[in-house]
Amino acid sequence: MKLKPISMDVFAEAREEAHMVLAQIMGRLAPGEHVLRLGVDMDGQERPLSATLPLTVEGDGGRDDLVGAEERHFDNFVFLLACGLAQTLCHGVMYLRSPAGEHEGASCTVQAWHLAWGVLDECSAAEAAELIGHGERAAAFLDAPGVHREDDGDTEAVYPPVAYTVL
Repeated sequence: MKLKPISMDVFAEAREEAHMVLAQIMGRLAPGEHVLRLGVDMDGQERPLSATLPLTVEGDGGRDDLVGAEERHFDNFVFLLACGLAQTLCHGVMYLRSPAGEHEGASCTVQAWHLAWGVLDECSAAEAAELIGHGERAAAFLDAPGVHREDDGDTEAVYPPVAYTVL
């Protein structure tokens, strides 16, 4: 099966949303080394596409902390996330692996989001453990915060149904 074509305007909106999602996540990070991973399945693909975004936060946990990301990893991540947000025939998982901090006995913390129908929905700790727990055995799974724009008051897709029609 082939993906439906989308307009460049729709993709531009999806790219903007991907930037907003990353800004939301990066703005909440504590100092340390973090890794954001994304896997997207597209109908007709044999294997999921994936992107990894290493993030380094330097500072004391305040507003002036510096968040570093290598440009090529950042651009690849934004592109894949934008593809998933713009195309309803995509689904996947995004998760953030962070230092354990105060979580005793855990090597890291993990938060996850599920991508479906152009929306990235936050997962509870239990859902995250079920989705990706096999690869993160020594992790403390946490409830993920919402990452979409807050301006419309809900978490529905920001794209109208007409955006998904064939041109």
